[in-house]
Amino acid sequence: MTLIDTHAHLDYFKFDADRAEVLERARSAGVAAILNVGVDVPSSRRAVALAEQYEAIYAAVGMHPHDAKKLDGAALAELRDLAQHPKVVAVGEMGLDFYRDLSPRDVQRRAFKSQLAWAVKLGKPVIIHDRDAHQEVLDVLTDWAAGLGGSPLAGRPGVLHTFSGDLEMAEKAMELGFYLSISGPVTYQNAGRLSGIVQALPLDRLLVETDCPFLAPHPHRGRRNEPAYVRLVAGRIADLKGISLEELAEATTANAQRLFGFESLGSKGKKE
Repeated sequence: MTLIDTHAHLDYFKFDADRAEVLERARSAGVAAILNVGVDVPSSRRAVALAEQYEAIYAAVGMHPHDAKKLDGAALAELRDLAQHPKVVAVGEMGLDFYRDLSPRDVQRRAFKSQLAWAVKLGKPVIIHDRDAHQEVLDVLTDWAAGLGGSPLAGRPGVLHTFSGDLEMAEKAMELGFYLSISGPVTYQNAGRLSGIVQALPLDRLLVETDCPFLAPHPHRGRRNEPAYVRLVAGRIADLKGISLEELAEATTANAQRLFGFESLGSKGKKE
C-alpha cells in the first residue's frame, strides 16, 4: 500500500532533531512521497534543499498569505528561480487568510493573483490556502481558471489544501478542475460537517495530507504531527466512504501523481 502526503512542512525547526527518523517512520507507514511546501522565501529554499537531499521529498515554493507583505520584486524573482528546480512540482502555498489577517487583505489579494499568474507561465499546479475567505478565494480561482485555455494546467490547476469550505464550494472547485485535500481534522470528534462533505466527494478528486507539524490527527491531537500520520487520515476517510484503506490509498496516490506529475519526475533526489 502506497500513500502520498501532499502537504507537509518538514523544514520547520520542530523536525531538526529527528528528521531522518521521521522520514523512516513515514516509509514504514507506506508513505512513498512527501510534498514539502514553502510559505515564504527562506522556507521555499529549505524545501528545495530537502528535496535535493531526500529521494522521497518533493517541493513547492510560494508565499503564504500571512507573509504576503514580503512578496516584493526580489522575493518574487527568487521564488521563480527556485521553481525551475526539477523537484519543484507546485507553486504555493498561496491564497487568502481573513482569520488572522497577518498581512493586509489588499496585499494578500495582490500576492495571490501574482503567484497564480506565474504558475501558469511555469505550467505548475497551485496549492491554495483558504481560511475564512471561501467566497473570495473561489471567485479569484474562477476568474483565473477561465483563462487557462490550452495551458497544461487546464483540468489539473491545483488543490485546495486542508479543505474547510462547504459542499457547494467543493463542487464548484471541482468543476474548475481542482482537487480537495483532507487532513487531521477529519479524525476529530467534532468533524461532523467535514465528515459529511468527505462522504459526498468523489474519490477521483481527493488527496490526503498532514500539514505537519500542525493539525495532528486523533489520537495525536495537540502534539507534533508528522507524515506517518497521514495513514490515520486516510483510514478515517476510508471508513467514512465505506471502502478499504488500500482502495483509498490507491485512489489518492493516483490523484497526487496525476496532479503533481510524480511519475514523470522519477527519482531525482538522493537517499540519505
